[in-house]
Amino acid sequence: MKISESIYFKNFKKKKISIRLYKMLKDLTLKENQIIRSLTGFYKNSYSKNIILNFRKYPEIKLIGMGGSTLGARAIYSFLENKIKKKFIFVDSLEPKNNKIKNKKNFLNLVISKSGNTLETIANTNILVKKNHKNIFITQNRKSYLMELAKKLKAEVIYHNDFIGGRYSVLSEVGMLPAELMGLNQKKFKQFNNLVKNKNFINSLILNVSNIHEFIKKKKFNSIILNYDQNSSDLFSWYQQLVAESLGKKGKGILPVISSMPKDNHSLMQYYLDGNKNSFFTFFFVKDDFSDKIINKDVLNSHYYLKNKNFFKIREAQLLATQKVFKKKDIPFRSFYLNKRDEKSLGELFTFFILETILLGKLLDINPYTQPSVELIKTETKRILL
Repeated sequence: MKISESIYFKNFKKKKISIRLYKMLKDLTLKENQIIRSLTGFYKNSYSKNIILNFRKYPEIKLIGMGGSTLGARAIYSFLENKIKKKFIFVDSLEPKNNKIKNKKNFLNLVISKSGNTLETIANTNILVKKNHKNIFITQNRKSYLMELAKKLKAEVIYHNDFIGGRYSVLSEVGMLPAELMGLNQKKFKQFNNLVKNKNFINSLILNVSNIHEFIKKKKFNSIILNYDQNSSDLFSWYQQLVAESLGKKGKGILPVISSMPKDNHSLMQYYLDGNKNSFFTFFFVKDDFSDKIINKDVLNSHYYLKNKNFFKIREAQLLATQKVFKKKDIPFRSFYLNKRDEKSLGELFTFFILETILLGKLLDINPYTQPSVELIKTETKRILL
């Protein structure tokens, strides 16, 4: 089913659509919710156009942060790589290589942390960010380590929305400022207003959530992403955090697992086909008109069927073949097929997955906006370091 101009979506096997879910979605869209508002064209970013005009000129940008502070921007950068002329370096680990990052003459540091007290971000900023650099900090408007440091460095400060957690922040200033610095159009990401008027989109979303909820009740807890698009790997790292951190509470939830295709045909596929039946699957494919072509004259006669094919056609054949085998084995799956790679299609995917996650949280009777147990590790780490 075509759920937008760019996305074809094939749902899991049909089941009765939940009227309750329609009501939940309607309530969600009508209530004053900052997360939902950030998906719309009505959301007002906390940075001005002057920020973009003043800082867009820098050809190299270091984005320093952790989790939701970087994953959304990473997803945008990778997915739309062919449209972006800037070089972004993402510093979201505590690896020794971070010390060896060399600065070009014209570069910008972009430091993002909602709390302003993220340990890894503080450590990396201490090493990589200096007063004589051009620096932007995105953090909450409250006393914190990074807020104090930003003042000391006389950096540009942009306020992080208090009511939007990192994993939901991709279409707020956290993701949209980097996107604009990449030279992208942030307005094109905001597709919520169009999508909620689209019956195909809404019906597909509701049926999809209903099916996943049924899988959970049947103890199918593993959500395996069969990703046939290398440029979408970071998108699914973002999705992985969104789902695991939002729904993994009270002994409930889903474990999202990213599988790189067709590589994993040669390692994990045997398990997917004949192992434990506690998983459901997502096929993800993006049309690619620029892939390498097979050199006909070098193809041996035994493999004549490869002639006039490119890598896109081969990957598409592998996708269709795998889906056919899944059907024979009655393995549950859904499929996303994108015929266009742009801000609009990526914004539609962000919107679909965020709405899916929030609705699942409500069905599971858990709060999808918190991550209480993660805070325990932060507290224990600080205690050990003292």
